[in-house]
Amino acid sequence: MRYFLALYLILTGISASAQSKYLTKTGTVDFEASVPSFEEVKATNNSVTAIINTENGEFAALVLVKGFRFKNALMEEHFNENYAESDTYPKATFKGKITDFVFSNLTDTDSTFKYNGELSFHGKTKSLKNLDLLISKNGDLVNISGSFMTKASDFDIEIPKIVNNKIAEEIEISFNFELKKK
Repeated sequence: MRYFLALYLILTGISASAQSKYLTKTGTVDFEASVPSFEEVKATNNSVTAIINTENGEFAALVLVKGFRFKNALMEEHFNENYAESDTYPKATFKGKITDFVFSNLTDTDSTFKYNGELSFHGKTKSLKNLDLLISKNGDLVNISGSFMTKASDFDIEIPKIVNNKIAEEIEISFNFELKKK
């Protein structure tokens, strides 16, 4: 519960009650760092909280790191203990603003928008510039999806030499959110 309160206060700031916001607590974030010929390094988190302010295009998401699920339980344990250090860094945040966002222009067909913001993970923050987002509106739902590439080294995560060749240097992050009016 305190994470959702923190999300509300940190990511949206103190805001006027007249602002229109759409929210989800069941968004999906995936990452993949697989290398051909080795075991798949892929995880999914299906309980990501995200919010968009439809008046100004501010968008934010909160990911609880321990929510990532792998096919292999041992890989999940290693991810949480050795790489993400999820007890020390329990959450990741994604916050910023969608450029030229006009809510009234959304349709049920995906439109591409640019996003500028920051990704914070493992105690480090990385700037995201001109990230493509696909956004559509269908009834009372707003759908936002996209993907981008990053590196473990961007967040001071060291990959041991023994497994270095089994994990891709570039990690693909993809996300999908179906938000409802708050």
